[in-house]
Amino acid sequence: MDNLSGWMATLQAIITEFGLSLLAALVIFIVGRSIAQLIGRTTKGVMVKRGVDPTLVNFTASLVYYVLLAFVLIAALNQLGIQTASFIAVLGAAGLAIGLALQGSLSNFAAGVLMIIFRPFKVGDFIEGGDTLGSVEEIELFTTSIITPDNARVIVPNSKLIEGNVTNFTAKPTRRVEAIVGISYNDDIEQARQFILAEIARDSRILADPAPSVSVIDLADSSVDLRVWAWTNTADFLAVTLALPERIKVRFDAEGINIPFPQRDIHMFQQN
Repeated sequence: MDNLSGWMATLQAIITEFGLSLLAALVIFIVGRSIAQLIGRTTKGVMVKRGVDPTLVNFTASLVYYVLLAFVLIAALNQLGIQTASFIAVLGAAGLAIGLALQGSLSNFAAGVLMIIFRPFKVGDFIEGGDTLGSVEEIELFTTSIITPDNARVIVPNSKLIEGNVTNFTAKPTRRVEAIVGISYNDDIEQARQFILAEIARDSRILADPAPSVSVIDLADSSVDLRVWAWTNTADFLAVTLALPERIKVRFDAEGINIPFPQRDIHMFQQN
């Protein structure tokens, strides 16, 4: 009976001690995670106030949070009496195995780091990459969110953006608008050129420097094709691209310049 009482007392002491350690570990983890979140948010707020690029802000805040969370987890395990040195060694071995199984995720993480360092684009840029065209909404550790022109969100793995070609349409302050206009062989090329340049001059969104140009690009079957080049600010590129052909068509109609449609003359010979 005394032996049973002794075992019960020992078991109760062990359970009590482990329960207190478990409770302390949970408190450390919960409080530590809250502190890590607070420091992450504070880091983000400070960087935003200092005008740091949003791309770097989100990446740094996430990195700070996860690094602090790792320290919190180690402290909680220490409280449970787990030897973290051995645990870290085991974790390293497990991490290697997991890393081999998650090569895609690790490559996405590495690609995210490279994008932050080399900055091929930033939040707000309009890009084409990873088989997606749209505005960059957010760059995260593993993926990049892109909003397409029809307002759909596409989540693109970072590795697809770093491995393939990326076209950044908003990287430069100005862009060149191009339009191809066909006129009849009976129309005067120089006259058509002056009409086009006059319409370009009427659009305040088109820049005078570099100067716009109108040149013959092809002598097609049914038309003389003119290539129109005009430079505009990047923010006005789409609007000017859509407006320029209409303005040229209206001016040509008013001046009697024909924009021919494909046609073919057929000559028939009668044999005796």
